[in-house]
Amino acid sequence: MSETWITRIKVLFLSAVFASVGNYISSSKTGRPITPLEAAPGLIMMFLVVVAGCLVDDLARKTIKVKLPTIIYISLFSILLSIPGFSPIAEYYVAELNKMNLLSLCTPILAYAGISIGKDLDDFVKQGVGIVVTACVSFFAIFFGSVIFAQVILMTTGAI
Repeated sequence: MSETWITRIKVLFLSAVFASVGNYISSSKTGRPITPLEAAPGLIMMFLVVVAGCLVDDLARKTIKVKLPTIIYISLFSILLSIPGFSPIAEYYVAELNKMNLLSLCTPILAYAGISIGKDLDDFVKQGVGIVVTACVSFFAIFFGSVIFAQVILMTTGAI
């Protein structure tokens, strides 16, 4: 096993641990807490889907020289596993993944991104003010675009 894969497995494992703790904390504030043990089947399935996506990505890059983002393969596998009638485990898969709170999954990702930026802070500073302005404009545009889209949909469906 290569050093890259060992690092990937470590990061995925730590992300799963942090996500399960975050999920427990967030679910305990909104109702019945989901313990890390209850969340384990969903996390294990997510872990396996991510590993499968990374394997297919590595294989595609080495054999047919296709360079797509790994998230495309991961999303495709997850979508296929959740289609009733196509996947025999679709109902179980969706039920287990529904136990996870989205924000608890974002916590380790955001922490990793912060560490990554901190590691490359000199390169980030060299980018200048322009990158900060671009980031802020894109954040605001996405936020307001989402708000407008949600407003139109809610008004169209009669929810508001």
